Amino acid sequence: MQDGGVALIIPALDEEAAIPAVLRAVPPGLVDDLVVVDNGSTDRTAAVAHAAGARVVAEPRRGYGAACWAGVEALAPGITFVVFLDGDGSQDPGELPRLLSPLRARSADLVLGARTFPRGSGHPWHAILGTRAVALVLRWRFGVRLRDLGPFRAIRRDALLALELSDRGSGWPVEMVVRAARQGLRIAEVAVTQRPRLAGRSKVAGRLGASLHAGWRFMRVALREGR
Repeated sequence: MQDGGVALIIPALDEEAAIPAVLRAVPPGLVDDLVVVDNGSTDRTAAVAHAAGARVVAEPRRGYGAACWAGVEALAPGITFVVFLDGDGSQDPGELPRLLSPLRARSADLVLGARTFPRGSGHPWHAILGTRAVALVLRWRFGVRLRDLGPFRAIRRDALLALELSDRGSGWPVEMVVRAARQGLRIAEVAVTQRPRLAGRSKVAGRLGASLHAGWRFMRVALREGR
């Protein structure tokens, strides 16, 4: 069976300074539908993304899951693989082929980019520890051995829709993994590089309070879905 196209969905909130470089780094000819979801930005994120060649979708309702789902709903026909990537430049779009490879080989249904955190990556220790704690809970509850729950990930479109994700906030990434595990999907990890964001400060990881809140929400989703 021949595979269809690849869509890249980039949720973005006030990423005017970073998004052009992120879009320029997407490997030419690899992505058939390049979608930036403007999640209620107060700057020129939408305008600069459009000028850089992206198809821009507006989702004024704030929330990471809301932005991701708006991108899914707007996908063009004929898309087989869906990739999610943050718009701040902290992951390298040039590593897209690495995430797609297990899907194309039909050895996985969901591929997570497991981030490495070299010195100077800009990712704070409290965010790293929080993510690893949630990964341990997922291993305990579902037997899924994961190192990370990062935002850079790829999944078959049909598998994604079958998950019927309902979280429209920061719990979206965990809910995706948990429901994939419950449905028996094959989950793989590939190493990706974490870099300092290109501009500004993280809305979550850069602040201890926000990181703790996000970590607690991740944990709540994992425990809720594990009942």
